[in-house]
Amino acid sequence: MALSDDIDLLSAVPLFSGLDTDQLRLVAFGAEHRQIATGQVLFREKSPAECAYVVVSGALDLHVIGRGGKSRLETTVGKGVMLSELALVTMVERKFTAVAAEDVDVIRITRAMFHRLLEEYPAMARHVEARIKQSISALVDGTAAMAGRFE
Repeated sequence: MALSDDIDLLSAVPLFSGLDTDQLRLVAFGAEHRQIATGQVLFREKSPAECAYVVVSGALDLHVIGRGGKSRLETTVGKGVMLSELALVTMVERKFTAVAAEDVDVIRITRAMFHRLLEEYPAMARHVEARIKQSISALVDGTAAMAGRFE
């Protein structure tokens, strides 16, 4: 896949949507592609997340361990979806197991590379900070809306 294709794809990811072409080029250039064959595991639930992935092509089934320890298919994601976004800024655990439902191409973005970009480009850091605050706010709102279900 060409660098320009990666830039186009990354520009549609909410975390990167406000970045200019030069900033997106830096992200794309610092990232790496990985191909995952059908049935192969990209990562496992509860494993440490040191990077995020953006699906370039194909589909991933996201499984969670349910009651009784059985794996349950939560959803299937495809092109343009970013997995483990928070891993770019802090140490987190994977919230699900990602299994290739078909052959998949992903872009892997490491936390170390992402931090270097944020240090070198303060405007990019401010944009990403604003996007993360929006994501956290949406998460808090969603959690508050569900609070009544658990009382």
